[in-house]
Amino acid sequence: MAKCEAGIAWERRGAVFTDRQYSRAHRWFFDGGVEVPASSSPGVVREPLSDPSAVDPEEAFVASISSCHMLSLLDIAARRGFTVERYTDEAAGLMRKNAEGKIAVTHVILHPRIAFAGDKRPTREDIEGLHRDAHEVCFIASSVKTDIHIEPVWEGSK
Repeated sequence: MAKCEAGIAWERRGAVFTDRQYSRAHRWFFDGGVEVPASSSPGVVREPLSDPSAVDPEEAFVASISSCHMLSLLDIAARRGFTVERYTDEAAGLMRKNAEGKIAVTHVILHPRIAFAGDKRPTREDIEGLHRDAHEVCFIASSVKTDIHIEPVWEGSK
């Protein structure tokens, strides 16, 4: 089994704390030495208690779904003999009350755009199959209750 690890660090820095007027800014640490500034979303906790320039957990959640889908698709495409030149996505998450009445990221919509190279080019049906199969094997998609919709951006479309 693969082990997934991340570290976080936050400090009060003299704030009263019990008045709830403390900074939500903190740091995430990942293997290889990567450090990411993080904070609550300014849409959840107003500035200056949140840092709008930092990554918030909801954004990271959407990015992890998008990234996992892409990595799964790239592997499947390579196995099927397709050469991917470029892959971009503008993913979006929707926060609403879930079936239990709790606020959650209930929907994530992926808008992947893929450019292929080489002699073997996939048909639209091939691309739909790549997305379907990538969703099926994506570790993150298999780990969450969130509805994930894939709406590919086709060449020539906006």
